[in-house]
Amino acid sequence: MTQRVLIYLFFILNLISCGIRKSIHHLPEIKQYPLEIPIVNKINDSTFRYNQNYLTKNKQQLWELYIKGNALQLGYNNGALTQDLMQKQEAIFFSKVEGFVPSKFKQKLLRGFLKWYNRKMYLNVREDYQAELYGLSRYSSDQYNFIAPRYLRSLYLHGAHDIGHAMQDLAMVGCSSLAVWNENTEDGDLLIGRNFDFYVGDDFAKNKLIEFVEPEEGIPYMSVSWPGMIGVVSGMNKEGITVTINAGKSKIPLTAKTPISLVTREILQYAKNIDEAITIAKKRKVFVSESILVGSANDKKAVIIEVSPTNFGVFKVQNSSSIFCTNHFQSEAYKNDRKNQKHIVESHSEYRYEKLQELFQGNKKLNPEKMASILRDRSGLKGEKIGYGNEKAINQLLAHHAVIFSPQKKLVWVSSNPYQLGEFVCYDLNKIFSKDRLVSGELAASQFNIAKDPFVDSEEFENYETYKMMNSEISDALNSKKMVLTEDFLSYYQSLNPNFWLVYYQSGKYYFKEKEYTKAKIEFEKALTKEITTVPDKENVQKYLKKTLKKIK
Repeated sequence: MTQRVLIYLFFILNLISCGIRKSIHHLPEIKQYPLEIPIVNKINDSTFRYNQNYLTKNKQQLWELYIKGNALQLGYNNGALTQDLMQKQEAIFFSKVEGFVPSKFKQKLLRGFLKWYNRKMYLNVREDYQAELYGLSRYSSDQYNFIAPRYLRSLYLHGAHDIGHAMQDLAMVGCSSLAVWNENTEDGDLLIGRNFDFYVGDDFAKNKLIEFVEPEEGIPYMSVSWPGMIGVVSGMNKEGITVTINAGKSKIPLTAKTPISLVTREILQYAKNIDEAITIAKKRKVFVSESILVGSANDKKAVIIEVSPTNFGVFKVQNSSSIFCTNHFQSEAYKNDRKNQKHIVESHSEYRYEKLQELFQGNKKLNPEKMASILRDRSGLKGEKIGYGNEKAINQLLAHHAVIFSPQKKLVWVSSNPYQLGEFVCYDLNKIFSKDRLVSGELAASQFNIAKDPFVDSEEFENYETYKMMNSEISDALNSKKMVLTEDFLSYYQSLNPNFWLVYYQSGKYYFKEKEYTKAKIEFEKALTKEITTVPDKENVQKYLKKTLKKIK
């Protein structure tokens, strides 16, 4: 690197530091909160307790956390009980960052960029949530201070989720959700189901955390996410308000503002009906596009709040008792939004929307078990076999979790590993947020659990898991000059997931790299006969085929 470039970078970092000084030195005001430092009693390897707060792992391997107190105390209680889990989660996430940015000099540049990028976040996050994050961050590891100090890192991580949603062409977001009520459910009550297809690797999804939070101010609520997260991606409060988030099409934002998960957290903590939820969402400045499906026991229906940095809309169904949500906007406010229109045409969102409608038509009078079968469906439209892991399926076999809500009964079912195929564990919020919880000592209402999907014990599922490992090997081979794959390897790889376009595309790219153009041509042509996930994916296959044909000539 030349001296001129180094001087240029030095000036950039100085300019950055001038614009971020306030934000990096800001700490939340915590003096108003009484605090007792938790002393955790370890009952065994999977049960920890501090006063009425506790963490335990159930037989389905889901971690269950119950915490109560003021904002600062909630953070401390959460951090003290989940410290090991939270630090493991940090290690999984940040080890990827270290892998991408191994050099100390580049890490310094990254640190400067993060500070500049997140410079306005603290101005857009409630002071009580900052106090809670401060308490939680006291239990973070010092190992990743090269990225940011513990409190700032906890704050940044809540924005990282939004950035993940904004990133284009990443297989991280393909969430599907639906709500039905009146004549469309077995008992006439509101019923909601959602898949949260946020994928950052299998290790990240291992330690699912179900939080039951009783804040000093506001409404008690439950949330499903991961250790270190105080925001909400899927949750329900004691009043029967539910929230689930589905990513919309976003530009990479220029500066972080209010993370979506903290908007939905505020809705759960303070809203009793749909109008109150809309009011809360409307007053927050967000930095990505997101659909928030809000269900309400008091209103006995659901709506979709659609937010973006420059627009706001609410989608309400007319003369219908069902609503569907994938990853595009439906309200009048976004009718002429070009980005949204393009996303509908090019992505897998519209396909999944139609598939939800198709499954709903075939499962009238829904109950929780039927809802689970919809969320677990792996087929394409009209039952077509489109390959396991295809993002056009409702069940893409990569979900972090699936949840089913019955808001009027205050019941919620949470899936267990793998994906949404394991047993759905039932929880009754009426009992959990009452003295009954202390009497029984259990959080789950296990008698209402939904059985695991038989597919999880099948040879096809085993093949899919093997396919995933082999897919990683092929990706490594495509990036290596020395790694050689045999025809038998590629043939076996394809046999594990024969209806999925990607196995032929990957094989074609390998043959192209090895200059075996006739074999590459055959594979690309096979890929084009399958249900390809998106328009850009299909165009990539066609481009490779075109390049291959030129080589053959």
